Amino acid sequence: MNQQKSYSRFFTNKYWVVVVAVFCSVLWGSAFPVLKLSYDELGMAEDDLSAKIVFAGIRFMMSSLLLLFFMLCVDRKALKVNWRQWPAIIGLGLFTTSLSYFFFYNGLAHTSGMKASILNSSGVFFVVFLAHFVYKDDRLDWRKVFGLITGFGGIVLSNWGQDASLDFSFYGEGFMLLSGLASTFGTFLSKRLSANLHPFALTGWQMFTGSLIMLVVGVPNLRPHAFEFTANAWLLLGYAVFLSAAAFALWTSLLKYNKAGEVSLYKFVVPVSGTILSVMFLPGEHITVNTIVALLLVAVGLAAVNQKGKKGLFGLRKWRRTEEQLYK
Repeated sequence: MNQQKSYSRFFTNKYWVVVVAVFCSVLWGSAFPVLKLSYDELGMAEDDLSAKIVFAGIRFMMSSLLLLFFMLCVDRKALKVNWRQWPAIIGLGLFTTSLSYFFFYNGLAHTSGMKASILNSSGVFFVVFLAHFVYKDDRLDWRKVFGLITGFGGIVLSNWGQDASLDFSFYGEGFMLLSGLASTFGTFLSKRLSANLHPFALTGWQMFTGSLIMLVVGVPNLRPHAFEFTANAWLLLGYAVFLSAAAFALWTSLLKYNKAGEVSLYKFVVPVSGTILSVMFLPGEHITVNTIVALLLVAVGLAAVNQKGKKGLFGLRKWRRTEEQLYK
């Protein structure tokens, strides 16, 4: 009981919420250069969607096994799932892992890099906007709106100079929006399920089911010698496994104890950190004035939504209602 109280106290502390949320976002941002380097090391063809799906399936399957093994050693009882909860867990894996990444990889192949980066952040807008209607205590206010506008402006500037045509393709831009929408449904479902399940166990089970679906779909269509693992490729995969396990588990914990719309605002850090890390580790990438201005805009946006008011930092406070009252 004391361990559970300490756990909840950590993830409701307003300062640690910011630190953990930004840490998760930086981990997700690091995935962009890591995946690009992995594709080169594996010799993966750019148009080989099946290979990308299988590689993602392997990554998330290993991440899920890592989390489940961790929970087996720390709290075995937390791994137990009621059979009535399995349909929701499978649905969470379908939305958060399978569909989100299927639409992302397919859409990325049919649109420009700038549009993909902007539209990939649509999940943040969906979560913040829809949370206003889903949760009675997660309303939009001027801070959130201002933070969204400045954050989005930072995302645009961080990618300025790349191809930004106005053409719209359902299989390109449309799929990127569907990726964000699938991720949004996963966010709300994850918050609901985490009320009764340990966040780490929930993350492990949803990743396991989601990655299993990806492998079932991708392996039969995999080309011979689609990729070949090298020593560096295994190291990159190991890091990708860690970042997926750590980021998703910690993020699920944040969703359990905090508001979905307000926590999701920190995902603006993802494209910015992805840009900076790409400059650091990918050849041919250079930091620009736009990148610096983008960072300032995102910082201003985060400062706006974190400005103390009647509700304090981001409105993060202990809920006055029980989970049953919140979801009845």
